[in-house]
Amino acid sequence: MPVQFVMLPPQTETTRDWGARLAAALPELQVIVAEDRETAERAIGTAEAAFGTIPPELLRQAAHLRWLQAPQAAPPAGFYYPELIAHPLQITNFREIYSDHIGAHVMAFVLAFARGLQFYMPQQLRREWKKPAPNTGIVHLSEATALVVGVGGIGSEIARLAAAFGMRVLGVDERRRDTPPGVAELHRADELDALLPQADFVILTVPHTPETEGFMNRARFRQMKRTAFFINIGRGMTTRLDDLDAALAAGEIAGAGLDVHEQEPLPADHPLWTAPGVLLTPHVAGYGPYLDERRFDIILDNCRRFLAGQPLRNLVDKGRWY
Repeated sequence: MPVQFVMLPPQTETTRDWGARLAAALPELQVIVAEDRETAERAIGTAEAAFGTIPPELLRQAAHLRWLQAPQAAPPAGFYYPELIAHPLQITNFREIYSDHIGAHVMAFVLAFARGLQFYMPQQLRREWKKPAPNTGIVHLSEATALVVGVGGIGSEIARLAAAFGMRVLGVDERRRDTPPGVAELHRADELDALLPQADFVILTVPHTPETEGFMNRARFRQMKRTAFFINIGRGMTTRLDDLDAALAAGEIAGAGLDVHEQEPLPADHPLWTAPGVLLTPHVAGYGPYLDERRFDIILDNCRRFLAGQPLRNLVDKGRWY
């Protein structure tokens, strides 16, 4: 009897294509592409594996479910809930596919700040030709320190790129034990406060978890150098934006580059839109080619592993949401 794999709604042209390709590649897998809630309810009772977001009422009907492939690398708030965390099923995610794109985005922020583009871009819009005093507004990267908070796949790529520009890279990661290339020192999370004063760039890659929600706040911004820049490409809920705005207004840090925001879309009247020294992008750091194919490769690989009884790729610690 084939193993049932349910692709939970809603569906897109891409997920329908994935379902067809999985069925063709793995005849021993019965792929059910559930177009609506009713189809999902009929299938989930006998399914052993699923893809997507499963609400509590559907989880209660999943008597045989042993594996859930999350539809994102770091699903939004609400994906993990007490019943799902307590359930014996395993969860995997889509980490490992964004590192090159996000690494480039972070370095775009770093290089922009290092060369003062946060000042020149507004001047360009005003058609204003104005030079600063010689040798001001520059960060000499070969003498700068980057503190990368979260040294997974994305953080490791950022470290590699930053080190290639001559930067000294400090890493903070709670789970990692090996020091990846480019990282001069690897520290635990409880050392963050002691490391913040050393950094010229503080770069967040961490997911939104119970431990990281709001952990970048006014007290931590005050520990940074007044000449330092804050960059967040992880999850917006890790950073209190009102505290960041207050720190910038008080001159406690020099600037910020944000791709993710505590509230998305960022409200049009939020002061960060026009705050000096701030560069904003609308949650696009992960954009780039080949992502859907990379996602499919992970699903296909995990389906093969599941059928063979092998360890799954990208397992999540459910209690910590990543």
